[in-house]
Amino acid sequence: MLNTREYHINDLEVVAKQILETATSKTILFYGDMGAGKTTLIKALVKLLGCKDDVSSPTFSIVNEYSINEGLVYHFDFYRLKDEEEAYNFGIEDYLDSKEWIFIEWPDQVKNILSNEPCNRLKIESLDTETRKITFNKN
Repeated sequence: MLNTREYHINDLEVVAKQILETATSKTILFYGDMGAGKTTLIKALVKLLGCKDDVSSPTFSIVNEYSINEGLVYHFDFYRLKDEEEAYNFGIEDYLDSKEWIFIEWPDQVKNILSNEPCNRLKIESLDTETRKITFNKN
């Protein structure tokens, strides 16, 4: 069971596998400071789900879509989102209703939209250049 764990970056794939095995929702919210490793962890998750594409942060595009073995992954980065209305304008509700994997960085930017969504919350903290601490809450 994964709840709180420290890990070395060399163990990233093992941690990603544990997250996928224990997730109770296909929507995971990623919390953490800039540079904590949210996108790096999402890259590992998407790869484990079978994606062959290069995974990158959708900071400027807001959402990236990746084909995986069984469906799609939608990777959101809401850091530059002006307000929740902007999320409604590009159809966030359709993504949330899709039954696909959804990984959201900076979810506080749309917290009212997500308040009733079943999701898991993952907080990542940088302890040093090669060690992270994650807290994974299952709803």
